Amino acid sequence: LVLSVTAPCSAFIPTSTAPLLRPLLASAVSLRHARPAAPSRTAALSLSMSGGSQLAQLASMTVLAVDTGDLSVIEELSKTGHITDATTNPLFVSQAGLSGDPRYVAFVDEAVKYAKGKTKDVDEGVALAIDRLAVNLGKEILQFVKGYVSTEVDPRLSFDREESVARAKRIIKMYEEEGIDRSRILIKLAATWEGITAAEELEKEGITCNLTLVFGMTQAVACAQRGVRLISPFTGRIHDWHKADQGKEVWEPSEDMGVVECTRMFQYFKKHGHSTICMPASWRPSRGPGFELDEIRALAGSDRMTIPPNLLSMLDESSEPLERMLEPIEGAKQCEEEEWGGGRMGEKEFRFRLNQDGCTTEKMSQGIRAFVSDTEKLEEAIRSKF
Repeated sequence: LVLSVTAPCSAFIPTSTAPLLRPLLASAVSLRHARPAAPSRTAALSLSMSGGSQLAQLASMTVLAVDTGDLSVIEELSKTGHITDATTNPLFVSQAGLSGDPRYVAFVDEAVKYAKGKTKDVDEGVALAIDRLAVNLGKEILQFVKGYVSTEVDPRLSFDREESVARAKRIIKMYEEEGIDRSRILIKLAATWEGITAAEELEKEGITCNLTLVFGMTQAVACAQRGVRLISPFTGRIHDWHKADQGKEVWEPSEDMGVVECTRMFQYFKKHGHSTICMPASWRPSRGPGFELDEIRALAGSDRMTIPPNLLSMLDESSEPLERMLEPIEGAKQCEEEEWGGGRMGEKEFRFRLNQDGCTTEKMSQGIRAFVSDTEKLEEAIRSKF
């Protein structure tokens, strides 16, 4: 069983480097607004793992993975024996690259040296160094986890299928040169049409993918129909959009639109025999402050989840019975939808459905912009070394 942790952005930033990273933290806050206050690392790592806690109950029905670039946190949590996977994203890689921490500085220096040895072109070298830095971070994480690590392709390629495929293959090649089998890597791509079709091509070559920034059924169905290994629907950000759109502050968990959409994806996959894993991420209190666990509890039984340390602590502190809300066989029975697009939705239908879905259109664009901003800050720092 897997324990998933999404570390807060500030969890691993040395005090001395806080001024440098303030712009990155601002991007993180804008992307993950309304997140509950982050606990200290000590609090995050002092979970009892008692058999009767809601955390233990959840782990018995849902696989849980680490979404952080903080190697110290990953190392400590791996000692519990519950963590098997980890993900990185442009924010984490940027934070690592700019932190000033000697451990991460060494990753940057190696990445720049590697790139300079491969090309004399500065632009090509900078792009290669950024990918190499992500690989260096992923390689280190794999020392602590037994399963997957997710490494994201440059988000500026979210609308370029061919270059996304090329960059994904380059990332995999670098991992394999380090003796790491591709079966342990998930290539992370934004769930645009180009990202989804790039993933389809990569999956056929044995390169498994994690499609991120998923906010609606159009993306989820297209991913499943093209054999994508895993999707990451952002439960809390779906809730944010509908909360603002309807001007409604308090929702019953079962009516929370983030919960509704993730449940719908799960049920659709089970009914139609899609093997794509549904891994909800990003959490909000459906009923407002004081109910931070609403969405997690409402999706108990989902294939996977990522959960930040403060919410893990809250789950660990509760010993109330946790009801399983999602179950594969029952989920398949509850789905009343037929296969979209006759089993293979085409580009025209995808784009039309996406256009009609305000939440997905707006939230995906917002997410891509934030990740691009983080990447460009890192690029500027890397370029200075050329």
